[in-house]
Amino acid sequence: MIIPPKYSISDVVGKLKSQSASMMRERYNWLSKVYFKENVVWSTGYFVSSVGANEEVIKNYVKYQGQRDLGQLRLEL
Repeated sequence: MIIPPKYSISDVVGKLKSQSASMMRERYNWLSKVYFKENVVWSTGYFVSSVGANEEVIKNYVKYQGQRDLGQLRLEL
């Protein structure tokens, strides 16, 4: 994705996550049963590289994020 400099990366990612979550909730009604306490679908974080990240950095980020999400799920259950 190429984001022109006049837009902030965090604003663009926030808008993408917000709009995609709304579309997913419309399409998949069961999401409201899973995320009934908060109107949230996505994790709070995201990964951005403006210079080019090496593949290992991305793999580690995804691995860590998955572990973090599993921990949150256990706390809610």
